[in-house]
Amino acid sequence: MPAAATPRFSVIIPVYGVEGYIRECLESVTTQSYPDFEVIAVDDCSLDGSGAIIDEIAARDPRVRAVHRAENGGIGAARNTGVEHARGDYLLFIDGDDSIRPGSLQAMADRLVEAQDPEVLLFDHVRTHFDGAVEVSNSGPYLAGIRDQVVRPADRLELLRMFAVVWNRLYRRDFFTGEGYAFTDGLYEDALMVYTSMAAAQRVAGLEYVVVEYRQRRVGSSMRSSTPRKHFVIFEQYRRVFAYLDGRPGLDEYRSAVFTRMISHFLFTFARDFRIPKGHRRAYLKQASKVYRDLEPAGYTPPPGILGLKFKVLKSGSYTGFEGLKVVNGTREAGIRSLGRSKRWGGRKALRAYYAVQRRLPVDDNLAVYSAYWGRTPGCNPLAVHEAAKRVAPGVRGVWVVNQEYAGSLQPGLQRIAPATFGYWKAMARAKYLVNNVNFPDAVIKRPGQIHLQTHHGTPLKRMGLDQQFYPAVSRSMDFDKLLQRVDRWDWSVSSNQHSTEHWERVYPAAFRTLNTGYPRNDVYYRATAADVRRIRGELGIAHDKTAILYAPTVRDHQKDAFVSRLDLARVARELGPDFVLLVRAHYFYGGDPELNSLAERGALVDVSRHPSVEDLCLAADALVTDYSSIMFDYANLDRPIVTYADDWEAYRTCRGVTFDLLSGEPGESPGVLTTTEDELIEAFRSGAWEGEHAATLRQAFRERFCTWDDGFAAERVARRVFLGEESLRPPVVPVAERRPAPSPRAAEGLATPRPRAADQDELTTAGSDH
Repeated sequence: MPAAATPRFSVIIPVYGVEGYIRECLESVTTQSYPDFEVIAVDDCSLDGSGAIIDEIAARDPRVRAVHRAENGGIGAARNTGVEHARGDYLLFIDGDDSIRPGSLQAMADRLVEAQDPEVLLFDHVRTHFDGAVEVSNSGPYLAGIRDQVVRPADRLELLRMFAVVWNRLYRRDFFTGEGYAFTDGLYEDALMVYTSMAAAQRVAGLEYVVVEYRQRRVGSSMRSSTPRKHFVIFEQYRRVFAYLDGRPGLDEYRSAVFTRMISHFLFTFARDFRIPKGHRRAYLKQASKVYRDLEPAGYTPPPGILGLKFKVLKSGSYTGFEGLKVVNGTREAGIRSLGRSKRWGGRKALRAYYAVQRRLPVDDNLAVYSAYWGRTPGCNPLAVHEAAKRVAPGVRGVWVVNQEYAGSLQPGLQRIAPATFGYWKAMARAKYLVNNVNFPDAVIKRPGQIHLQTHHGTPLKRMGLDQQFYPAVSRSMDFDKLLQRVDRWDWSVSSNQHSTEHWERVYPAAFRTLNTGYPRNDVYYRATAADVRRIRGELGIAHDKTAILYAPTVRDHQKDAFVSRLDLARVARELGPDFVLLVRAHYFYGGDPELNSLAERGALVDVSRHPSVEDLCLAADALVTDYSSIMFDYANLDRPIVTYADDWEAYRTCRGVTFDLLSGEPGESPGVLTTTEDELIEAFRSGAWEGEHAATLRQAFRERFCTWDDGFAAERVARRVFLGEESLRPPVVPVAERRPAPSPRAAEGLATPRPRAADQDELTTAGSDH
């Protein structure tokens, strides 16, 4: 519903570099049961896709306004811009990588009525960590202490011990603007706002409700990414606090309490090496000491115990004194131990020593190591990148890590190195470029000068990365600490659509940069010709007048030992009749299946499970039938019919987790006809619904969402950016409407496309949508 002229709440969200989180943040607000609010999302010239995401959500929800600043000004400037646009009675500040819990706005609205519109409303929060841990705040006792009361902060100084941030409190807008408050530039701006506003407020209430989920990002937070000298602004911010207090008499006790909080904050910051590293610690301590002596209230008494001793040492400015204390804060963060320090390698000692020696030799700027699917046959995105690199960076030679069992199927012209050999470890130690669609083994150590390119191998419908922690079917076999160590090696992460970009950024929290280039492996769908389609079908033995259906289900985490078809393949082939050819591709995790082999020998279907190129199979197929496999996102590039067969959707999304509702029947989520039973699947093809107009409409929306950057030039864009170091991605992406995918088999054979039958296609298309 549209926001009222004067909504109860103006939710102000500064947006910068949070494309992996901002959608969740906004949805946490827009899905609140309490309707009377507006959202002002302020894009502070973000360099990622954050601005486009808020535009997308604002376009479909009139309560959300996307504001784009002309130049980057920092979080304070973005918040100020939000205040300028706000119309609500109260201001709620939320950071773009955090979220609010359901029921929060209703709980705040109710408390405001009870408290008769106080100037400030304090509420609770939790910290959520990337490993799934949730940490309660220290606010509970303080909020309980003012339960059902409206108080003056100067009379309840314990409230100053709450986390000094603006997102754990509501501000009445006329109070905020009437006092002339504005956020300053630089870090620690929250402390300035909190202590000055609490000094001025006469009526403050509390709400014992956890509103904000404060995300503790593994990387990317402003505190961790800022240079050491930027942290020195903490001194200027607190000088501003005390300059403000100088103009408000009668706050001696308040001033003393804030001074204690300030010195505690100085110590807290000093104790974190990632903020104040060794080379800056003496200078920091010197400035902290000066601020202490300049601002110390008359007759001030430091806290008792070890904390008070730290106060005295800080006042003295003695760096040697701090070193003598041994423990500065008790919470100093330990550095991450280097990968491999505690590893026990399974290879021979000679290989281990050889690898160590090779890592001390110069990096070979003209060597690239490629691998795909844990050493299987070269393919997927790495192979497409390799082919493009040979064209745009011919001076870079590539070698492939291929296991012995796949060595015989190595494509001509590719050089192989075998895992766990001297040649392998030499290449891993010396190559500048390491390219994979999964991860290299844990024993591989990233050395300075090397570049790791993670291409991935699909668009995430199922939950990936850290999201898997919450699904026991997969988490029990996953070591998430080692996963993060592997992710820390990535320099580049390839994406084919905004959906993937957002998820990779969030579930693989590391310092890599994203390449919004499209998937290189999908280039072939725009480069292949009619002759290519005819040739591939001929190699597969598909007659020119047959309709080929590729059935490619994904693996189930609870069923990895052997392929068990969820379809009676013999019946499906029989019911479809002689005009159809069924191509069946079991997931590569599975070995050979006797029943599938038997059906293939009888001519009921074609077993293509071991075919070296899934791209060729897609080019040969008139239609795709799959469940939850990422093949659907790639096949959509061909603009050919996709039929979903999802007989276990509820079980799958409960056990594995999904990122969107594939069976919703909504444009952008369902790629075409939806079926949940074998009979529905057969009828979809018999009736012609599989290639009907409604299915085509759904497919078009699906392509626009998930084939965003796939246009035939993805591999070239990746190669130019990574191997040549070009700053801009080129060639530019061709819009979806202007692309020309490879011709369909019918078009390649020069056959007329039959008109869709007049069946009740809408009903067939949404079959099973109640799931």
